[in-house]
Amino acid sequence: MKLTVISHREAALIQPLVDLWQRSVTATHQFLSADEIADIQKYVPQALQQVPILVVAFDGARPVGFMGIAGNKLEMLFLDPDVQGLGLGKQLVQLAFDRYGVSSVVVNEQNPHAVGFYQHMGFQTVSRSPIDEQGQPYPILTMHRH
Repeated sequence: MKLTVISHREAALIQPLVDLWQRSVTATHQFLSADEIADIQKYVPQALQQVPILVVAFDGARPVGFMGIAGNKLEMLFLDPDVQGLGLGKQLVQLAFDRYGVSSVVVNEQNPHAVGFYQHMGFQTVSRSPIDEQGQPYPILTMHRH
């Protein structure tokens, strides 16, 4: 896997990342319906364009994972289901720690695999909200790493 910081975010890359996002969310966010995923997906291209730091993991020419960072916060981390559990998430988060000083993340409480992954990576829950950052009824956990 090659990890690449993406500065120029052309449509030719954004659409495969949106497709990757959709596969990842479908596999990991069982609490969302297909309609809810489709509604959220409309905002993913803009989020990919606007996140200050975007790191994409490539297997050859195919993107298989990505993370977005703003300040010290991990804003997004999504992996293709084909590579989940193979250490790529750990590799990306370790890069976020080492290069960018990431120390916080917000995660859906209803995604226990993600919560467990972040705990394994040294994050601890510091607060809980019954609604997500878009005001939807999906409980979220704010986690910090010290």
